[in-house]
Amino acid sequence: MSNSTLKVLAKQAKNRIKSGYWQKSLQEKNESLEYAKNNGLNTSTVAKYYKEKVISDLKNKNTEEEIFYQKVKQILDQYGEVSDILGRLTDKEYLNTLSYEQRQRYLLSLAENYRKALQRYKKEKEIFG
Repeated sequence: MSNSTLKVLAKQAKNRIKSGYWQKSLQEKNESLEYAKNNGLNTSTVAKYYKEKVISDLKNKNTEEEIFYQKVKQILDQYGEVSDILGRLTDKEYLNTLSYEQRQRYLLSLAENYRKALQRYKKEKEIFG
């Protein structure tokens, strides 16, 4: 690992501390654990979710994956699971520039990304109601 990479990572860690990320994360976790206990939900599922969330936050802050998830979440919150989800998520301008084979790969990739986002969405709904 180069010095510049290490410096960037250190700066990010310092910013998380300054912004209160860890305190907020711990508070959210504790509130969710309390909610789970009071509503008969599995607390180990909540703890596992927060562990995965912190790891994901550290890796994916404002990445394409997170942006895609937010788009999926917005659609699911507004309309629920719809039959034309891939059509709604497709970048039509980009799709029109692709060959047939490239379109197939793009749509398969989009479907896989949607599947992962849907799993995350359902997990969050299970925990947060």
